[in-house]
Amino acid sequence: MTQTVLGSIVSLWRYPVKSMLGEELNSSEVTKRGLLGDRVYALVDSSDGRVATAKNPRKWPHLFDCHAALTDIPVSGSKAPSLRITLPDGDVVESEQPDVNQIL
Repeated sequence: MTQTVLGSIVSLWRYPVKSMLGEELNSSEVTKRGLLGDRVYALVDSSDGRVATAKNPRKWPHLFDCHAALTDIPVSGSKAPSLRITLPDGDVVESEQPDVNQIL
């Protein structure tokens, strides 16, 4: 049987929050929907209830300036782990902090 190499993986990234930069991984479980833990969270604008997206840079110009990472390894069938978000100024906010909404 002849095998054909279609490509190789140079790096693996997961993006836990829609439209934020993510985290580089050494390994990940792959599901039918992609990497486990990828885009499991999104920011919702409290003024209009819409999901924040980088597709609207006028309204949310700094989403791509934030890096999101899961605080633990996700497990299939379980609630997604909490988040650690590094802000553009280097400060870090945890999703479980009581003031996380005000900070973001």
